[in-house]
Amino acid sequence: MSIRTPLILVLFLYFTFQTSDAQIRNQTSDFPWSPSENRTLVSNNSVFAAGFLQSPNSNDRFIFSVYYANINETTTIWSVNDDSPVNRSSDLLITGSGELQLAGIKFPGSPTSSNMSDPILRLSDDGSLSFGNWSSFQHPTNTIVPNQNISGTILSVKNGSFRFDGKQLTFNGSYDPKSQYYSNSNAFLTLNELGMIQLENGATFITSDFGDRVLRRLKLDDNGNLRIYSFDSKSGEWSVVWQAMPELCRIKGTCGPNFICMYGETYDSTVCDCPPGFQLISGIEKECRRKADVIRDSKFLQLDYVNYSGGPLAGSQRSILASNFTTCEAECLNDPECVGFGYKYDGQRYCVVVRQLYYGFWSPATEATFFLRVDKSETDKTTFTGLTSILETSCPVQVSLPLPPDESNSTTRNIAIISTLFAAELISGVAFFWVFLKKYVKYRDMARTFGLEFLPAGGPKRFTYAELKTATNDFSITNVVGKGGFGDVYKGVLTDHRIVAVKCLKNVTGGDNEFWAEVTIIARMHHLNLVRLWGFCAEKGQRILVYEYVPNGSLDKFLFHAGKVNYTNEDEDIEGNKLLDRKPILDWGIRYRIALGVARAIAYLHEECLEWVLHCDIKPENILLGADFCPKISDFGLSKLRKKEDMVSYSRMRGTRGYMAPEWVKSDQITPKADVYSFGMVLLEMVTGVRNFDIQGSKMDSEEWYFPRWAFDKVYKEMNIEDILDNHIKGSYDSRLHEDMITRMVKTAIWCLQDRPEMRPSMGKVAKMLEGTVEIIEPKKPTIFFLGDD
Repeated sequence: MSIRTPLILVLFLYFTFQTSDAQIRNQTSDFPWSPSENRTLVSNNSVFAAGFLQSPNSNDRFIFSVYYANINETTTIWSVNDDSPVNRSSDLLITGSGELQLAGIKFPGSPTSSNMSDPILRLSDDGSLSFGNWSSFQHPTNTIVPNQNISGTILSVKNGSFRFDGKQLTFNGSYDPKSQYYSNSNAFLTLNELGMIQLENGATFITSDFGDRVLRRLKLDDNGNLRIYSFDSKSGEWSVVWQAMPELCRIKGTCGPNFICMYGETYDSTVCDCPPGFQLISGIEKECRRKADVIRDSKFLQLDYVNYSGGPLAGSQRSILASNFTTCEAECLNDPECVGFGYKYDGQRYCVVVRQLYYGFWSPATEATFFLRVDKSETDKTTFTGLTSILETSCPVQVSLPLPPDESNSTTRNIAIISTLFAAELISGVAFFWVFLKKYVKYRDMARTFGLEFLPAGGPKRFTYAELKTATNDFSITNVVGKGGFGDVYKGVLTDHRIVAVKCLKNVTGGDNEFWAEVTIIARMHHLNLVRLWGFCAEKGQRILVYEYVPNGSLDKFLFHAGKVNYTNEDEDIEGNKLLDRKPILDWGIRYRIALGVARAIAYLHEECLEWVLHCDIKPENILLGADFCPKISDFGLSKLRKKEDMVSYSRMRGTRGYMAPEWVKSDQITPKADVYSFGMVLLEMVTGVRNFDIQGSKMDSEEWYFPRWAFDKVYKEMNIEDILDNHIKGSYDSRLHEDMITRMVKTAIWCLQDRPEMRPSMGKVAKMLEGTVEIIEPKKPTIFFLGDD
């Protein structure tokens, strides 16, 4: 007995420990429950789990939560004590009155069990935790899961700083209580597994991956944005498939008073910056404080694309109709409390006099300039400069040669000696060059390289292959950011910390012409809306171009959010269909600025250079967007450089089907009007948000359906421009604000898409048509040249 008793005790303790570190199915009545027991309550379908999770801030503190089971990334959907983690010895218990509590922390709604003898805590397959008549779905924290009722619930984060009540997102700051920054006229009801949100009026809207049956959740993030996430089981990561606020800086409270909110290295990050005349004060909370407390004699600093007109308090701002800039400026100078004013140069007499600097943000979509009032002694210069003030381009490089020396008075002997030496050098040079040609097979490549060394100062740098190999991590597949018709593009970091895009041409022997064409052409071009070439590499059989890195990628990723796209370019070798990256949806103002920037860049290539450049492949994939959505035209591999009086003939078609002008098929002479046609097709796609070869609702046979003709009928025959608008932002269309701008875009596109080149306007006139400085008359109906009109 003395031997068996300790053995039985050891076995009992062992099995007790094994039971405590186990998963419990569906329900439990075993209380108290402490973090040290390592118990987990799992739903019958094994999708959800409930239990104690370690606090992200401390390994010794715990939070009782409901979360997704069997996912590597811990994802919580509900918690009791997120703001007050408990220690390892704290208990989840039933009080004498039958109430469920956690170490003195009351659950929201005070769950109570009517069955004191056997209180049961249940976890359902839909993720709801219940105790008696109480359910966690009745008291959500910051997350809603599919089929959970949203109406009447309130989500909040950061101690209630950001709240969502089913209709509105509000910021509740110390200086601005309940300031709304997102509103939907109809309340959200439910989110289903397929990605559809049901509204109280019976309407619905869908996510970008609608139809996929995956794990989903609606969450109010800590930054105040409301987003829907879906889980990709292959990558094991959550991705954003819908968000209420595409621009994070428009979320009130992102930055404090006086700050200006800007975007960081990625579109999903923000930076709070002080305006000129202010300084950053570090502390528990960073402050942006004015350098001069008293303004004795005023001046104004111009901050392009900066908006401070979202002030929270009554009297913090006032709007007036100012006939001109001077009147608006005088209104601010006559108000001792005025700290600046916003003004638009659009002739609409927009003027806002601001008395408090709240919710400042930078965005090209503001369409306004803010003039900050500072003391005249202020030496800070503005860094918020818009496109119009930096749009300074230069095309030709002027090289001045010294004047020839005065006529020599030397004797005939000196002339004879000089002539003899010159002849000897000439003969030696010819002999040396002949040997050079015989010895080196690739003399053409070397001659081209030699010529590039004499590009003007500030031209492209010649990189070694080793430098680019190091910059791209040995051309790692993880650094691939794009695949073009002539090769792959890698993201790299140079030794001076510049981020670059490295383009490796495929088929080096056949791609030499494209390589030298792109280097020669881009080296001569300097324009804000053209991608900048920083260097090249031509060694070891490699042909590599080094561009500036444009972080937001190409325009097509922002326009075509759903579905798949078939590439039909003969020069491109892309297998199958590629699912488009999902990007934030561009609003009408940004689309208009992108269109205008691209038009100005093509006009620069066609008209402002001594030698005009024909791009030959204008399409959304070759229009890149910077962090501020400034467009940049790329991929000059198909370009031609010609004197202005010359015409261009090609031995084969170039470009991408769907964007090529009819003269390519008819084998006519190619002029700059071919680029005008391609731009017109891109412009029409920017308005509609669909590819030009995607057949829209029409009774016409697919062989006769033509995208420009369909748009013409909608605008000029049916007089209903709203039928062709992009469905993703059709709800934000306001006829008072957008009708004139969008009508100009559509009419300009139809003029560009005329069948005959001579009927199309030049790119310079296209830019003026978009700007609204020339009148746009009704164009002729576009036709497919081999079908004709009806």
